[in-house]
Amino acid sequence: MPAYDPSNIFAKILRGELPCHKVYEDDRAFAFLDIMPRAPGHTLVIPKAPARNILDIDPEDFAHVARAAQKIAAAAMKAFNADGITVQQFSEAAGGQVVFHLHTHVMPRHNGIALLPPASRKEDTKVLEDNATKLIAALKGA
Repeated sequence: MPAYDPSNIFAKILRGELPCHKVYEDDRAFAFLDIMPRAPGHTLVIPKAPARNILDIDPEDFAHVARAAQKIAAAAMKAFNADGITVQQFSEAAGGQVVFHLHTHVMPRHNGIALLPPASRKEDTKVLEDNATKLIAALKGA
């Protein structure tokens, strides 16, 4: 397996070199909205530790990301009046991974509405801002 590349886009977001719509942060995890969401409120939860994917992350860091994803999922259910949640994690290119910093997708779902195809469209900044505000409010109330 190739080594972790600290120049990946999520590492740049963590260092503040690229902007994002942050919704959650603690000492070991960081969560922000996907700019090409498959559903409104689609959030990415990443470890602050440098980890390429599930194959090289410290188990405790992975467990922490999972706990953060669970918090995001509960808040997203409220914030987006969702009927369910899809949580996905892809590892290595053959597994569907595109950005090689471990990340977990948390996507609010509604009955009868399919997910958009991956990377099919970039969301409007105002919509992302509004969705971040909803999710942050739900997290504070959770």
